[in-house]
Amino acid sequence: MTLLPITAPASLLDVHRLDPEAEGWGFRVDHAVATTAGDTYVLTGLRRYRGHAVGSADPGEQDFGYQLITRHGSDGKPTATAVFGQAVPGGGPSAIPEGDAATLAVLPDGAVAVTSKPGSTHLLSPDLDEVLASWPMSWGWEKQQGPGEDPFAASIAVTPAGRLLCMTSEYGLSNWAGAHPNIVAVSEPGSALGPGQKPVLRAIATLDARTDRQSDADSYTHVRYGDEPVGRGNRPSPSLTEALSELTGTSGSLYGYLDSTMTRPAALGDDLFVVPVFGKTYRSSNRGQEFSFALVDDRGVLRGRLGGLHLREDSPFTGFDFTVVADPHRARAFHLNRYGLYAWSADGVLRARMSTAEKPFKPLVHFALLECTPAGELLLAHRKQHLLLRVPVPRDLDGLGVAVEAALKGYGRERTALKKQYAPVNWLWSDSAATVNHL
Repeated sequence: MTLLPITAPASLLDVHRLDPEAEGWGFRVDHAVATTAGDTYVLTGLRRYRGHAVGSADPGEQDFGYQLITRHGSDGKPTATAVFGQAVPGGGPSAIPEGDAATLAVLPDGAVAVTSKPGSTHLLSPDLDEVLASWPMSWGWEKQQGPGEDPFAASIAVTPAGRLLCMTSEYGLSNWAGAHPNIVAVSEPGSALGPGQKPVLRAIATLDARTDRQSDADSYTHVRYGDEPVGRGNRPSPSLTEALSELTGTSGSLYGYLDSTMTRPAALGDDLFVVPVFGKTYRSSNRGQEFSFALVDDRGVLRGRLGGLHLREDSPFTGFDFTVVADPHRARAFHLNRYGLYAWSADGVLRARMSTAEKPFKPLVHFALLECTPAGELLLAHRKQHLLLRVPVPRDLDGLGVAVEAALKGYGRERTALKKQYAPVNWLWSDSAATVNHL
């Protein structure tokens, strides 16, 4: 196992005179990805809000909200940090606005893609010192027009052959206002995303097919089904809502898949994907509500679900942990929620379950599962202590429990060593060694 500090630039903390022991600030970990060479990119958010600071011209008093991407070398040391989301004091406007539900992907050429809802994509250089290209999509009650609106995807995952597995959003769905993630699509083999290159995405699944309110203006030319852009009735059928309702026998049920939501799809290979779908949420407890980690192939066929989960005892609604990560090189999928860590083979068979009710695995409730690395490791972030744990996954998933237990036992020892090196205050790990690039 390897433990990395999830850092913030000391220069940024200094210019805002951020006191880690004061109230009003927050630091979150959104996502992380790794390269085949062993480098790791970590996406985080740093913000401060205090009512008395509104309108202040003093950076030491101002509220702020930044997003950060930090690159760690194969030795675990931070080497570069990109700062964006708002202008830094004395600097120009940020080239990348702050995004919602942002995630990362490392493209085959090494560029780093930052995606966010409803459909913005920005490409950064591997050294995080340059914005190579942008395809923005702003929030709005209806589709925005103009040269500043040119979306690509709300999320990207990369298959071993370099295909881009994407989630894209649509306007005009059911009676909802705004754009919502609704399409799962893949790029064709051999196509690439880059400056001046925006590949066509072929839609393979629709979440919700209630599109009576859509017009031709609501479609995007790069997201296609057949020979035409996805829109109104031109889309994969049946929808995931319909297919999962039939598969689970919940059609017409208050606790079925009507008005469901999907999160970032994960690639199990070049032609098999996992799409997390969860039913409508209510103000009361949602534990026991329907959810599925759907298996969809690149022809749009629903091949089943990741199995072995109980709607209540394994419910991801507690804590709203719906993330599924996959290792497409070894055809495995993983999920972590408040009740356990789960691992499946590509046929959807549950191969390992580590219950957080068992003493060796209780610490897992403090972690979020972010990604699986090309080397087959799990990336888990401690929600409070802001440390990134890399857990090696054995070839035989029957041994995963032993590997996770060993990693959790070693966590405290490695954390102590990092505390001596960084001296964090209130679990804010300040770093002055990495190059800081204000984008």
